Amino acid sequence: MSGESGTVERAPQDETALELLVHGVGGTTPEEMLGDPRTVRISGDDTAAVFRRTEDADAERRPDDYRGKPVPEAYVWCNLTSGNGSRALWLLLLPFMVVNLAHWMRPTSRHRKRLVRTYGLLVRLVGLTLTVLLVAAACELALDLTAWQCAGTPECSGDRAWLGFLATDGSGNGGWWSQPGRRLALAALLPVALTGLLWYLSHRTWSAYESQQPLPQQPDPEEETSRTALGRPGFWYGRRLVARLRAAHTAAGLLTVAAAVGTAAARHDRRPGGPGPLDAIGWALVATLVLGGVVVVWVVCRRGRTEKRLDRRLDRTLVRRLPLGALVLLVLVLLYAGWSRPGWRSEGRLPGDATFGGIALVQGVLILGLAVVAHLLYRTSPDSRTAIRGFGGPAVAMLSCALGGVMTGGGAQRVSDWLDGNQGSIDGPALVLTWQASVIPPLLVVVAVLCGWFGVRTVQRKRGEMARMAADYPDERKDSTRTRRIAGTRARAALTDRAPLLVGIISAVTLLLGAAAVTGAWVTDEGPAKAADGLPDVLEGAAQTSQALGSWLIGFGFILFVTWGRRAYKDPSARRTIGILWDVGTFWPRAAHPFAPPCYAERAVPDLTWRMASWTRATSATGGRLVLSGHSQGSVLAAAAAWQLRPSVRRRVALLTYGSPLERLYGRWFPAHFGPAALTSLHREVDCWRNLYRTTDPIGGPIQLHGDCGPQVDRAALKDPLAYGRTEEHPLPAPILGHGDYQADPAFGEERARLLARLKASVPPPRPEATPSAAARGAPEAESLTPAPADPPDTAG
Repeated sequence: MSGESGTVERAPQDETALELLVHGVGGTTPEEMLGDPRTVRISGDDTAAVFRRTEDADAERRPDDYRGKPVPEAYVWCNLTSGNGSRALWLLLLPFMVVNLAHWMRPTSRHRKRLVRTYGLLVRLVGLTLTVLLVAAACELALDLTAWQCAGTPECSGDRAWLGFLATDGSGNGGWWSQPGRRLALAALLPVALTGLLWYLSHRTWSAYESQQPLPQQPDPEEETSRTALGRPGFWYGRRLVARLRAAHTAAGLLTVAAAVGTAAARHDRRPGGPGPLDAIGWALVATLVLGGVVVVWVVCRRGRTEKRLDRRLDRTLVRRLPLGALVLLVLVLLYAGWSRPGWRSEGRLPGDATFGGIALVQGVLILGLAVVAHLLYRTSPDSRTAIRGFGGPAVAMLSCALGGVMTGGGAQRVSDWLDGNQGSIDGPALVLTWQASVIPPLLVVVAVLCGWFGVRTVQRKRGEMARMAADYPDERKDSTRTRRIAGTRARAALTDRAPLLVGIISAVTLLLGAAAVTGAWVTDEGPAKAADGLPDVLEGAAQTSQALGSWLIGFGFILFVTWGRRAYKDPSARRTIGILWDVGTFWPRAAHPFAPPCYAERAVPDLTWRMASWTRATSATGGRLVLSGHSQGSVLAAAAAWQLRPSVRRRVALLTYGSPLERLYGRWFPAHFGPAALTSLHREVDCWRNLYRTTDPIGGPIQLHGDCGPQVDRAALKDPLAYGRTEEHPLPAPILGHGDYQADPAFGEERARLLARLKASVPPPRPEATPSAAARGAPEAESLTPAPADPPDTAG
């Protein structure tokens, strides 16, 4: 188009093509993706954006320069997961992230909507117990160990000058703050602050990551909208559910603090001779706390996700009043506990030691119920490729509870040791936490046996790969060292397929050991070492060793966890590693836990969808073609974005995936959304799809779909390395590429060219008097793709 004359130069059909590149886990730079140090951002912001090479910035104006080749663009989204150092603190939210994954791992089902809703309900309840567990752990540190035990014991508080204003002397006397109720009320500020921080992070990250509205899907009289779950209009916009869950979990945290403080005071008031009026007030507050807990559970159970439509409504009354009501009740409890009670002394552990055992029991019951529902769902549509025969969700939910228990026990043990200084002046953390720490050594023995078995299997597979090497490189001179290295890489890459077995066994053993720990704590009312007194010497020695070693291991694990987070906060390379974890773990929306790390896909998928729709709409007059090219996790984003397109647009898009976990990981672990039926529908709905993989790749794999509705998806496994030894084409030793550098393989260019050629035959001819506009590089046409009015700011929290 000429800027002076306004005339239009319409490009021939085979000249208008775009290749939209989407990187994978760990992130990269636009310079690396485009192979040019000079790039320019054409759309987006500092968090996620689309880039082109500088020389391609005005490609639409120079169609003759791109005859026979596509215009490359790079979508860079790595800052959504591995940006500034504060995101290292997301490590503390790891149990919440894991339980959120369990929500999406339900098996594929047919016409069992009630079971599907029950599955989601049980996972949400497990998530609620994790919030209560985290806040209860903070109460254990601040209220029980510090304010109740240490401040109430002169031997402990004497070495802690900062506890002087809370401390009591040997006769129980001290300053104004030394009364147990007032100490508890003051210490309660720490878990309250933690709850407030979680609410703030959830609210802020929603605004920063997940508030992007998906592309509007207007009814198309000629085409049927995709029935795949990821293609539903409201799949990537769960604002209503997140707001409800955020309110409920915030209220649950505040009520947990109120219960820890209020029950201790109420128990003292119920003693013979206790204050009469305060006793009545205590009963009233306890009853109100129970009622508040029932309301919180009802809110969590009442409503799940709404995906069939873009749900912009917000239950503002509930979202505002539920946390506010819990906060008011907490203030009343703190005032009640702070009332003067002369003669009240803190002895032993804080009343309510059975809290952690009760939480563990509830979690175990919910996990077993979830396993039953998952099995019933799996029976409706069994698939041998599904991880752990449909029990993947319950197994992962069990691991999330175990992570929460380790973090709780580790923190309590370290704080107890720090306060006590090995003097034995305080009783230490709750007995259940000690028992849970004691089962860690047996669990590690099971893990070690499994790793040894996997090692043996890997060696056996390596020998088999060495035998097949002659067929893969028939004309090469063999080198035993080179052969072992290639075969070892292939064998180790195959370990990914055995991960379901590892997760399943560890989860089952964890459930059994956890049940044994809770039973032992409740039956004996003593630690494992004392409970084993009088048993045979072997059992007594094993119990003592397990308790001592478990306490050390759980403390070491907690310190290692904190150290890793601190290092990641300061070290960009370590932060990049953590970012890789979030790339995999936070793809899914927050459906089970509102305090989980934010879902980057709720920003990335709308970005990609809008970009593809804008290109195909603006270039429809000239037969615009688009190849969506995704590597690793980028291929998952690409598939999700393709599902969100209107069918008429989706049929004008070609999909090129490489190093893709779509079937190997997502299809097996998330069968309801990436199972064979879903991937087959994607194969039918996009114009064409090709997938590249290597046997040395531990992440990517074949899609394993057949060509009943188009060309075969999978190309035969690429050679890796490209050359066994030195050749004329590869005079230097070729590296083993594994999961990276797929674009360096000649097969990448060949498959991209094939996709473009196939697209050219199916794109409709240009319409007369069509005018390609600058929208090919920016926003879509206003009348067809203009979003609905934005929601008012979410001030309700």
